[in-house]
Amino acid sequence: MNEQNTSYLLAFDTANEVIAIGLGMLDADDLAIVEVASVEVEAHRASNTQLLPRIDALLAEHRIGRDQLACIVCGRGPGSFTGVRIAMATAKGIASALEVPLYGISTLDALAWNMQDAGLRGSAVVVADAMRKEVYPVRFELTDAGIERLEADNVVKAEVAAGRLTNAPSASVIAGDALKKYAELFEACGRFADEALWTPTGHGLLLAAQAAWRKGAIDPFDAAFGNPAFALPVYTRLSDAEENERIRLSKNEPKNLRTGVQDAGIRRDQRATAHDSAIANAQADENGIVYRPLDAAHAGAVARLEQELMGSDAWSESLVLDELPRKDRVWWAAFAPSKGGSASESHALSHQLVGYAGGWIVDGQVQILKVATVPEARRRGIARGLLARVASDARDLGAKGCSLEVRASNEGAQALYAALGFEVLGTRPKYYSDREDAVIMEGPLPLNHHDVAGMELMVHESAGACRVEPAAESAFAASAASPSALANGAASAAASAAVGEALASSQPLILAIETSCDETAAAIVDGSGSLVSDVVASQIDFHARFGGVVPEIASRKHIEAICGVTDECLDVAAARLEVPRLRWRDLSAVAVTYAPGLVGALVVGVAFAKGAAWALDVPFIGVNHLEGHIYANKIATPDITPPLVVSLVSGGHTMLVHVKAWGEYETMGSTLDDAVGEAFDKVAKAMGLGYPGGPVISKLAAQGDPAAIDFPRAMLHSGDLRFSLSGLKTAVITYLHNEEAAGRVVNKADVAASFQQAVIDVQVSKAEMALKLTGAKEFCLGGGVAANPALRAAYAALCEKLGVCLTLPPMSACTDNAGMIALVALDRFRAKKFFGLDADAHAHVNIDEPY
Repeated sequence: MNEQNTSYLLAFDTANEVIAIGLGMLDADDLAIVEVASVEVEAHRASNTQLLPRIDALLAEHRIGRDQLACIVCGRGPGSFTGVRIAMATAKGIASALEVPLYGISTLDALAWNMQDAGLRGSAVVVADAMRKEVYPVRFELTDAGIERLEADNVVKAEVAAGRLTNAPSASVIAGDALKKYAELFEACGRFADEALWTPTGHGLLLAAQAAWRKGAIDPFDAAFGNPAFALPVYTRLSDAEENERIRLSKNEPKNLRTGVQDAGIRRDQRATAHDSAIANAQADENGIVYRPLDAAHAGAVARLEQELMGSDAWSESLVLDELPRKDRVWWAAFAPSKGGSASESHALSHQLVGYAGGWIVDGQVQILKVATVPEARRRGIARGLLARVASDARDLGAKGCSLEVRASNEGAQALYAALGFEVLGTRPKYYSDREDAVIMEGPLPLNHHDVAGMELMVHESAGACRVEPAAESAFAASAASPSALANGAASAAASAAVGEALASSQPLILAIETSCDETAAAIVDGSGSLVSDVVASQIDFHARFGGVVPEIASRKHIEAICGVTDECLDVAAARLEVPRLRWRDLSAVAVTYAPGLVGALVVGVAFAKGAAWALDVPFIGVNHLEGHIYANKIATPDITPPLVVSLVSGGHTMLVHVKAWGEYETMGSTLDDAVGEAFDKVAKAMGLGYPGGPVISKLAAQGDPAAIDFPRAMLHSGDLRFSLSGLKTAVITYLHNEEAAGRVVNKADVAASFQQAVIDVQVSKAEMALKLTGAKEFCLGGGVAANPALRAAYAALCEKLGVCLTLPPMSACTDNAGMIALVALDRFRAKKFFGLDADAHAHVNIDEPY
């Protein structure tokens, strides 16, 4: 059984407090998975530190090599969001690096298979803990032949689930970890299975995988079918921010129509256009179209368009309003700037509704209720854009497919749906009010697949940005392009040798991953310290409507994007190195940001990177995000050497660091409250300027007078290197309220300029003190606020006055990126400072502490 040519399937689940691991031998003839081992261990919220060491030990115990793993299967939930993402990210890293298929298996299905295999028959229910006094209840029918799922994943209050089961026609056998909390509630619903069946097991995962294989849902030997990028967690509900937004937008009140935008400083006669401010501050697509969840303020506009477009089948305003607060409904709207304006203009610009779509999530499908676009805005991809957003939300609510009805005469719409993968199932005779037939169509969720998780990929110029095509005259390029050359053994050997030589001369090649906040990024550095690839997918469009980064949304988007980003990173690097393909196995190490940042976001990157490093059996390197921002200066000036002073200014940090040597740091002073970037965002929000605040404040400040308003310079004369921004932020907001109360029109450009100058004065003064205290002759900048032109100019003037050399990171390296992480990782690799498989993410870490 342990012969080297034997293939194995590795399955694991961390959806709750138990780590379950299954290892099975694949029998392709009988489509069977012969169990080798099943391991379960209590994790106690330590899945990310225990999972890979347990997997490593299991394979070592059975003398199975990583190269014998033909397929990875992981539990996709539902369960703990973080727990599910740990398993999913680890599995994505392993499968990507090994170039093997990955499939997600329902955690609840695995539990049901455990029950069936234990001899239980008849009606069964799995109730998994969903926190917040909620459960994930799913009914099954257990037979000698297997299990039959009777409903889709859903989440409800534990009391509601118990009430439904109590009134069921037949008693059920019940299992699931929710019984540990709610045993009394479910006692009247049926008998409890043995407690050993309440949590996932490796055995259950293998049984579920085998059943899926026999149904054709998975193929353990088809890497294309099991592309790791396609595997996603089961959530069954939107994030809290999205759910709260839907509640707000369903109420037709002015305060609820400014999603992510506050109106401090906006006069009362301007508040009628506040909802247009929210729309204008959203990111427009290439056609200037802005997509936002439909709100009650536009229900009337939808009803008017319904009358125009749908005739006697039109919905009334009251019907539209009734739809918005329902938890099983999803509604989106498309807006275009009115004539004479553009999508980038200020909040005073009025936007007009040009399209809308709604869906009803029921029984694991989203049924499209409405989709319409005004005639003059058609053929601009608006219907596709609306459907993609409805589908994205529906997926998070548990939908796996989509259905709809369309008029038999509407050939254009039918062609669109066919292009999206829909098929005709039949017709509903005389379905519409005018007695026209409806064509019933069904298909996959119409998600956007042209990009990475709905985000545009950016390739930084510092890494040779544009794709460099391999030299056509090179031996390996000619061989790759020519079948006849491939047939020639000598040419093929020459090509392979050329590729090997190109890769050998670039070693070590280290891939670094960054997921500390709202950018999913990957970069590759070669042995000379050159960034051969630096790719970023930004989530800013998803967070802008909330006025700031939503941690749960950030984590979800990272798990969706990480495979696409790393794949693109490898492709860009291959072009840069002039080789036909760069594979994971060509890497010397895998690095990742492990701290500081949003823990949920960091966990995705750490789990993925650890999984890949383990699969490749190469060093795993953890990098401090703040150190990365210091190293970002090496992108522009590779030969810069300590000692130097660095000002780190971002949305989460404001500090002065003395870099005594690379890897040896002393924090000289940091903020006592808000960071500079945070203050910019809060002031921008107070002024109704949207998110992110830094760029818009900077642009507006260029038009104002920095001396117009005397805002406080907190701690300017404190005699130390500490900062405080909270008082300044409060002073700006107080000024705006006072001006509004007095009935005066606020000069926002002057407010922005005066606020920005107050920030700069303190930053520059403290930097001067730090340079004099240390005697350093080098000054650097790092962090998102390092892109502020006025701050850069002020530091340049200071350094010229003091005779100090100033190094500034490229604009693209100011915001979060993986290039800076890769440069740190290269030094760590040379020093052999590696992390173990039990490493974890951390929200906070002291940069002064040595590795």
